[in-house]
Amino acid sequence: MSQCQCCHHHSEAHDHAHDHGAHEHTHEGHDHIHEARTAFTSPVPASTATRVVYRIPNMDCPMEEALIRNKLSGLPGVTGLSFNLMQRLLTVDHEPGLAPASIEAALTAIDMIPERPDAAPAAVEAPKIPWRRICWATGLAALAEAVELGAEWGHFPAATQTVAEWAAAAISLAAILLAGLGTFRKGWLALINRNLNINALMAVAVTGAFCIGQFPEAAMVMALFNLSEALEARALDRARNAVSDLLALAPATATVLQPDGAWLEVAAAEVTPGSRVRVRPGERVALDGVVASGRSTLNQAPITGESIPVEKGPGDTVFAGTINETGEFEFTVTAAAHDTTLARIIHAVEEAQATRAPMQRFVDRFARWYTPAVFALAVLTALVPPLFFGAAWGSSIYMALVLLVIGCPCALVISTPVTVVSGMAAAARRGILIKGGAYLEQGRLLDHLALDKTGTLTRGEPVQTDFIILAEGTRREEIALMAVSLAARSDHPVSRAVAAAGKELALVEMEDVTALPGEGVAATAVGRRWHLGNYRLMERLGAGSPALKERMAALEAAGKTTVVLASAEPEKPEAARAEALFAVADGLRETSVEAVAELEALGVRTLLLTGDTEATAKAMAKAAGVDEYRAGLLPQDKLAIVEELERTGAHVGMVGDGINDAPALAKADIGFAMAAGGTDTAIETADVALMDDDLRKVPRFIRLSRATHAILMENIAFALGLKAVFFALTFAGMATMWMAVFADVGASLVVVANGLRTLRK
Repeated sequence: MSQCQCCHHHSEAHDHAHDHGAHEHTHEGHDHIHEARTAFTSPVPASTATRVVYRIPNMDCPMEEALIRNKLSGLPGVTGLSFNLMQRLLTVDHEPGLAPASIEAALTAIDMIPERPDAAPAAVEAPKIPWRRICWATGLAALAEAVELGAEWGHFPAATQTVAEWAAAAISLAAILLAGLGTFRKGWLALINRNLNINALMAVAVTGAFCIGQFPEAAMVMALFNLSEALEARALDRARNAVSDLLALAPATATVLQPDGAWLEVAAAEVTPGSRVRVRPGERVALDGVVASGRSTLNQAPITGESIPVEKGPGDTVFAGTINETGEFEFTVTAAAHDTTLARIIHAVEEAQATRAPMQRFVDRFARWYTPAVFALAVLTALVPPLFFGAAWGSSIYMALVLLVIGCPCALVISTPVTVVSGMAAAARRGILIKGGAYLEQGRLLDHLALDKTGTLTRGEPVQTDFIILAEGTRREEIALMAVSLAARSDHPVSRAVAAAGKELALVEMEDVTALPGEGVAATAVGRRWHLGNYRLMERLGAGSPALKERMAALEAAGKTTVVLASAEPEKPEAARAEALFAVADGLRETSVEAVAELEALGVRTLLLTGDTEATAKAMAKAAGVDEYRAGLLPQDKLAIVEELERTGAHVGMVGDGINDAPALAKADIGFAMAAGGTDTAIETADVALMDDDLRKVPRFIRLSRATHAILMENIAFALGLKAVFFALTFAGMATMWMAVFADVGASLVVVANGLRTLRK
């Protein structure tokens, strides 16, 4: 396995700073950090560019990415390269005249054997680690060390001292060859391609140690290096599997109704939309769909992060990967296996791992000059003291070799991708879909959050809140029946809310139904003419009064919309009487108040942006605990407010669910979409999707971002601090090669383990 210790950079690719331009526009300060939604942009027009995708099993790290880039960037006809190290995929854009065989030959020449995947793999399997060979090499290195020590301490007779030294050299050489042939081969390929990676550094360091007579130490360094790669690979597979495990959530088969009425278990990938699928208690749902018959309780935590199971009945949506807990039900498939919500989540996470977070890009740039700088320092350390200060060649060369071992930026480079990938996987498991590492890292900076009202703070479904009888002697049941029957004949949202409040009633037949544009609706029933509408209609009918107007104004000041039911004799419509007053409101989500309180505790100032009236906005902001509100806004007004805040230096997030929110979502530093009930436009435009429309996930995202950043800082400080300590020990003559390897291995394992903590956040 090609596992450079600074490798296993699962989530990065596409550093196109010198690869035809990055798919991002990262701005300093508070400007938006919008990276690419897609994995690659080629400068060649789509009509002339040709794209080929390879799977390279031994491509794991940025060092190997650099090796491939150096090799292919000089190949005539190659116009763009894209790397997905998580899936070990290489995408090459090239001119039509370039044969794929030329690309494959160039990759084979650097030992990066390409495979042509016909389809994306179900899971990424890491090549097997040669544990037996590593154990034998480590044992031989220990034996060589023992023989060498025995010779040095006089445990062997004088006549056999020379034999013991030669034996130590022979055993050491066997250990080096057993463990290090792959390292030497990869190191040589790197050197001839002008690429200084860890394999090149280790090959030079071990060869130099052997040449100056440090046989057992050279063997131990090579053995420990291979052991560290293996241990690191096992630890890093947890980060890779954190996302790959999502693939296992949906079962591979589904029980499908056949044309002859029989039920047959077939591969989920072969089930087409419109098929009827049966799910028994305890089974996982294989595909997205709508319940056709039966009722049950489903655990939707794998998709939405909801901790409480959800009741499902006819007409309700079910998601692939969710767990049927109680009853049996049947559903109609609405999406093929490759297009389910779960499949889109997995695809989005994989795409997101192909973008570098700002800290990740900084570390990569640092590593590019750090390793050559250390190599140059090692050369100077080997040559300057003996040539100009009379120091012994042996000790100077040994010190230089120690510097080469320390020169691997393993822990530093690996600290960011593991942490970011783990954080994104942890978020996806909890129903927070983050479209790039940049957003996870930058979420900690948010200090203002703009909130749409309808469908974000509120449920987006108006409900009847008040039913007030106005006329004396009127029977409440009769008026309710008339109001519901009339409201059911209108498609206005307020009328639908009134109708829904009495859906259990047997409706009265309405005749001569007339829509009154801008006023309401009218119809005839039980010998009277009934009207349901606003105060303007009541005034026209003669049913208005100062008392009624005042009562309606009081309800509207509380954020409610009001309508009045009036009746009149068919022959005297101008002598109508107001019978009842209804108030309708789009109620707050149960989680909105808690979410706003959590945001306030995090120091994030909230702002309500709505197209509703001033009174409604004021009432809603007060009920939710929002700091400020702006009412009567058009989409461009919301965009202008976000821009205004950003000009003041604020870091602004925007939460919305509709097409009218898309401009502000795109402009905000981080846009959050309510994904369950939101429009496709809002979801595509946003940077973070909340899969169950729970606003509490925004403060959870901010806390996760802050925790991720803290871990990144810890890892970078630890890695650089340890390097500094060993540089000091080396120049003080107190460091040895095996100590340097242990320190490097230890640092890598520590930062990996620390980065994986985000999986538990």
